[in-house]
Amino acid sequence: MPTVSQNTWMSSAQRSKVHQWRHWILIFLRTVLILLLLLAFLRPVLKRFGGNPAAVCLLEKDASAEWRQSVARELGFSETAFLLPIGPDAIEIRWFTPALEVDLCGHATLASAHFLLEESLVPAGRPIRFQSKSGILFARSASGTIELDFPEEPAVEAEPPDGILPALGIEASWFGRNRLDYLALAGSEEEVRRMRPDFAKLATACGDARGAIVTARSDDPRFDFVSRYFAPSAGIDEDPVTGSTHCCLGPFWAGRLAKTELHGFQASARGGAVSVRTGENGRVYLGGSAVTIFRGELAVTE
Repeated sequence: MPTVSQNTWMSSAQRSKVHQWRHWILIFLRTVLILLLLLAFLRPVLKRFGGNPAAVCLLEKDASAEWRQSVARELGFSETAFLLPIGPDAIEIRWFTPALEVDLCGHATLASAHFLLEESLVPAGRPIRFQSKSGILFARSASGTIELDFPEEPAVEAEPPDGILPALGIEASWFGRNRLDYLALAGSEEEVRRMRPDFAKLATACGDARGAIVTARSDDPRFDFVSRYFAPSAGIDEDPVTGSTHCCLGPFWAGRLAKTELHGFQASARGGAVSVRTGENGRVYLGGSAVTIFRGELAVTE
């Protein structure tokens, strides 16, 4: 197995820590609200094994997209993040579902930041700078959680493509699309929760879109909105907790509720909560936390 490259962003002690287990770490994400809401409400609600699982693979050298895709398919999680140091202050991050590479993923980025901070592989107190297909992304440790600095992905009102609403099994009072996904506004939280989409029909109806977000106002006073996310054509029938969809949901609900700080709950079977803060210059700030479940070594290299 090749040795870890001598990257200037790692000290010799840090490189030694990487050698201890090398290659990949499995993290189960639990996105939770920050500050008092975390302590008062969500800790009893969100289980240690809730949220969205993600695998994080720290590469010693560059690897082909084909190899990365094979690893992601073998692991079978909704997202596998691959990290590659590319300079003294930057880390390349790429995300793969079991079926394809995607341009943006929140929960696997949060998991990656958790891993780098937990293992002291990045300087304490400084933002982590990720280079991605969606531009520069930042992650910061804040009050026991991690805040992601992502680009807004606002949706523009559009006509639903043929078959998408029947495939979702809902009627939408508003429908739109952003760069990545379709967005449908349902009539109630109950309607969102009881959805049983036809995934085969939905994969066809989504066309070149990554997937479909369905949202509604929350009946729970702890949350401003609820959502679910379906991406069967990307190999994910339903994603448990999706950070990148909140780059769309944040500005969508901020405009309707006249609020810049929001709390959302993704009502999948696993469930998870995401704090969202809309900012200036087209940025969205997502708050959450992660927990490491186990570590291991990937025995098969390219």
